[in-house]
Amino acid sequence: MSFILLFGAFESFHAVQVERTRSRPIASGVLTPFQGLTFLGFQLLLGLGILLQLNNYSRILGASSLLLVFSYPLMKRFTFWPQAFLGLTFNWGVLLGWAAIKGSIDPAVVLPLYASGVFWTLVYDTIYAHQDKEDDLKVGVKSTALRFGDSTKEWISGFGLACISSLALSGINADIGWPYYAFLTAASGQLAWQIWTVDLSSRADCNRKFVSNKWFGAFIFGGILFGRLL
Repeated sequence: MSFILLFGAFESFHAVQVERTRSRPIASGVLTPFQGLTFLGFQLLLGLGILLQLNNYSRILGASSLLLVFSYPLMKRFTFWPQAFLGLTFNWGVLLGWAAIKGSIDPAVVLPLYASGVFWTLVYDTIYAHQDKEDDLKVGVKSTALRFGDSTKEWISGFGLACISSLALSGINADIGWPYYAFLTAASGQLAWQIWTVDLSSRADCNRKFVSNKWFGAFIFGGILFGRLL
């Protein structure tokens, strides 16, 4: 508990120093760290309640994600690749969702899908990180935005290509219908538009492109849905 309180205090201090995050509840003083921990405990209990409803395989898989969940926030202190750790953490639900329904994992379908989520995260969260790169330099935290610098568009183009390729491979292995690939083509266009047009020197445009990922996700969801129905 003392570690969590210390870590929370450090994160709040960082948030105060970053212009974009100064208005967040704990950083602005609207909520105390104790109130934040209370809310976190409530969320964890809800998550545990859901996890216990699943099969044993899924329970073990879900519990194993805690290592990533607790280590990710520290990564920005030690590596320029915290976005990669975020991708590994955020997209664990791909593995868990499949296992909850099937009782196990089909690597040929699930692993490319998981990889696509990691690559997608590297694209959108690198764009997101460009909003705070000046403040991060002052505070001393790391990000792929700082790591890639002027080569960011080349890097995230590669990640975008890897994302789309992994999604295509997953669809092929899942024997999903043709609508999936039509939607995947639209999603590819949306991702390419983000990467090619984003102004990485503009916080407002980086935020707009980051938020636009809701459409990329919607295209992929639509493709999976109609690829199974038709």
